[in-house]
Amino acid sequence: MSITPAALAPIKPAKTPKVGIVSLGCPKALVDSERIITRLRAEGYQIAPDYAGADLVLVNTCGFLDSARDESLAAIGEAIEANGKVIVTGCLGAEPDVIQRAHPKVLAVTGPHQYEAVMDAVHTHLTPPHNPHLDLVPGSGLRLTPRHYAYLKISEGCNNRCSFCIIPKLRGDLASRPIHHVLMEAEKLVAAGVRELLVISQDTSAYGLDIRYKPETWRGAEYETRFLDLAKGLGSLGVWTRMHYVYPYPHVDNVIPLMAEGLITPYLDIPFQHASAPVLKAMKRPGNQDKVLARIAKWRSDVPDLAIRSTFIVGFPGETEDDFQVLLDFIREAKIDRAGCFRYENVAHAESGKLGNHVPEDIKEERWHRFMEAQAEVSAARAAAQVGRKIDVIIDGADDQSPGGWIGRSKADAPEVDAVVYVTSRKPLQSGDIVRAKITGADDYDLYGETA
Repeated sequence: MSITPAALAPIKPAKTPKVGIVSLGCPKALVDSERIITRLRAEGYQIAPDYAGADLVLVNTCGFLDSARDESLAAIGEAIEANGKVIVTGCLGAEPDVIQRAHPKVLAVTGPHQYEAVMDAVHTHLTPPHNPHLDLVPGSGLRLTPRHYAYLKISEGCNNRCSFCIIPKLRGDLASRPIHHVLMEAEKLVAAGVRELLVISQDTSAYGLDIRYKPETWRGAEYETRFLDLAKGLGSLGVWTRMHYVYPYPHVDNVIPLMAEGLITPYLDIPFQHASAPVLKAMKRPGNQDKVLARIAKWRSDVPDLAIRSTFIVGFPGETEDDFQVLLDFIREAKIDRAGCFRYENVAHAESGKLGNHVPEDIKEERWHRFMEAQAEVSAARAAAQVGRKIDVIIDGADDQSPGGWIGRSKADAPEVDAVVYVTSRKPLQSGDIVRAKITGADDYDLYGETA
């Protein structure tokens, strides 16, 4: 059989359909968006950079706090006005009636992490012209984060029933990914150039509980689907590995030695939410809070550079001034490095809305300011202790405000939510470089240094 010149001519594909995407909410939602984008590109769709160039727009929503719900509804409205063809997914999608009442013109609504339903909706309204010779997707998938770091989601949903939270209603009960799937994904990300992995879930410490810690094989060795084995596997990849959304269960103690050995980044994101026993009881928070301070002291003794980030809620129903003082004492004694603080909101469908003794808004506001002032003092003291030291810094990019300057992060700082390190360097750097820097100054949160 002979091949004619015409047969060698390039295939001229039909107009490639383009999908715009708006991603709102937490890192877990961002991972959902990354998976959707990867599926879209694998099927031949292009990702449009703006509304005007898109054949339809996908809005990945957040539905937790009222402010986030309002932002999501506003984003949907903006997309409809600018484009007209909109599919909605994400946490707010668990309440389709809310979306359709506000925006009856949406084409389809799906709930959180419903990838197949999202793709079905896209297929219905925009047919994919897949060409396997042209539509190439890297093995690590397509991501919305910079090349040098990536979020690694290990599970969906949550088994806890905290009174202020509706995540289980939105995302369901805990559903852990098999550990060999997680480790293989991490391996691909590292092979693609990722230097920092950020482990996320709704309850990272509960990983594997729902599948009875089922053992799987990775790299010829057996790993149980549990928090400790996951940490051991990720620690073998030779990159920074940050643990987020870790509840202070006793078995977390077993991961501290891995931090001492340098296998896991000395950083724990623990959502304490409060410190007062009556408030914690009203919140229905899991974990043994009575021994938390002693355990933190032991962790810091074993790993002096351990950084602890947390989130707290002030103005929870029934919170007294004494309860609030207990909270302030806690962040000072625990030396919480980084903290986010929320004023309590009556989230729709949350049990806490039915509690009595709701705190007036002006008192919530006053306590929020006092909390932030106290936390700034703690963070500033922790930052000042770094002056004169040499530490590792991962570079995120150039500092546009300072010629020859760069912006990076220490091991105590996760991207987007924590502090930064401003670094001067005589030699050019690039994103993802890990450099040794001498710290020359500090403010309330950020550090300043120069490369050695």
